[in-house]
Amino acid sequence: MRLSDFITANLEPILQDWDDFARTIETPGAPLDTEALRDHAEQMLDAIVLDLRTKQTAKEQLAKAHGNAPSNDLETPAETHAVTRLMAGFTIDQMVSEYRALRASVLNQWSKQIKAGTPLDIDDMTRFHEAIDQALAESIASYSRAVEASRNLFLGILGHDLRTPLGAILLGADMLRRSEDIGTKATKISTQIYTSVKRASQIVGDLLNLTRCQMGPGIPVKTERLDLLPLCERIVDELRAFYPSAAIFFEPKRSCHGEFDGARMEQVLSNLIGNAVQHGDNQRPVTVTLDTNEEHVIFTVHNSGEPIPDDVMPFIFNPMGRFSQHSIIDHDPSEGLGLGLFIASDIVTSHGGVIEVTSDSQSGTTFVVTVPKLHRKHNDSWHLQQMTLTAHPSHTDFDPVP
Repeated sequence: MRLSDFITANLEPILQDWDDFARTIETPGAPLDTEALRDHAEQMLDAIVLDLRTKQTAKEQLAKAHGNAPSNDLETPAETHAVTRLMAGFTIDQMVSEYRALRASVLNQWSKQIKAGTPLDIDDMTRFHEAIDQALAESIASYSRAVEASRNLFLGILGHDLRTPLGAILLGADMLRRSEDIGTKATKISTQIYTSVKRASQIVGDLLNLTRCQMGPGIPVKTERLDLLPLCERIVDELRAFYPSAAIFFEPKRSCHGEFDGARMEQVLSNLIGNAVQHGDNQRPVTVTLDTNEEHVIFTVHNSGEPIPDDVMPFIFNPMGRFSQHSIIDHDPSEGLGLGLFIASDIVTSHGGVIEVTSDSQSGTTFVVTVPKLHRKHNDSWHLQQMTLTAHPSHTDFDPVP
């Protein structure tokens, strides 16, 4: 039996060995199920079998031995596997160890066939090693690209979140500079400048927090008893100043007292409203509401315009879920990553809340944030959302991000 036929005939025990080994790797977050542990392993073995059954010239074999395998415009299973493992918290060493385990599983089971009398084909063995090495090289390269993209993504958060407050600063400073009096108007503008600068400083700290917590329990929050109503009014006023041509209607229902991290909730409100202004129909208003019930505060942002595409909706809050190995070559890494929504979702999750979105051409796009008034640490909803988050964008094309 040729090695390619052996792999096909013994696919399940080979995959079971892969499964058993992968379960021994400790990573952050919830343990992976069998389907997640085996992701792309079967496709990789199919690719190896196809390679073994394909005729190869001496020149082609030499090129592969030197790491010059034919290029492929499509993402290979090994490349995709690397990104999914990165998102699951695997280090590159742990991912590489999976390939060692896969190689060992096939060769150990194949050696038993040889001992039982099956003829050994050296060429099969050589080409199998080449195919495993090729898949490993693809995974390492893919993992490295994804790490670099995520690094740029999170560093970009700083530029993304600073744009709105700093824009308000510039506009306010210009108005103050041109003002001929120093009365009430100048005092109000000076207050807006102070508030925006203070918030900008907080966002700089968010960059450090986000990078530290990306593989941990989300963005940290420090809650205190406060009313979200004046906070929301302040953010709406700031965005009206930054987008003077936009119509932003705010419909507060009542005071919304609870335990919240005020600075973090400002980010949520600013990101969602700014997103609606940027991607909605600028001929129609953005409507913002804030309401409360016995246990929760509910915040909604609605805009009209083009709906969120169906292929984007599953990854609306997950910039890494929208990451493409090949499109990154042709597009700026910051383009279309929806980082504002990623940040908003992570903050809401850290408060024990949920953020939902509906979008269609008739009704427009609506984001609904529901946050409990009483903050409960280690809320179970975090564990549930962390599995799908991955949040963790509307047709949001926010530049990267905190």
